[in-house]
Amino acid sequence: MDPEQWLAQYDKRLTEIAKRAKEAGERVREAGGTASSPRGEVEVRVGASGVLEDLTLTPDARTLESQDLARLILDTTRKARQAVSARIAGISTAYLGEGPALDVIKQHLPAPVAARTEPDDDDYFANPEITR
Repeated sequence: MDPEQWLAQYDKRLTEIAKRAKEAGERVREAGGTASSPRGEVEVRVGASGVLEDLTLTPDARTLESQDLARLILDTTRKARQAVSARIAGISTAYLGEGPALDVIKQHLPAPVAARTEPDDDDYFANPEITR
């Protein structure tokens, strides 16, 4: 292969890579995650960076105690962040494939949401907390 052909193929390859990178970047910027609370009192949307962009509370949210509502908002936001993390990981995997670069991206994504269990009344009586 002569140098001009090689250079033309190399230029074509770089153009394709740049196009794919631009598309992946746009998909990441547009990525967002939404989540709703189990009973639907809270719905959130987060952007690609995990920042809360929208919060919707239904009238049922007014029946909750303030600390319960706050916890529900935080838990729902964590779920939305996990959803956007999964999207970004998918986009990155499609663009980069498995490997060290993808591992670095995954290290900076939020950790999976731990399942939160509601305290049981029986648990309270078995393990009462003394507060002052």
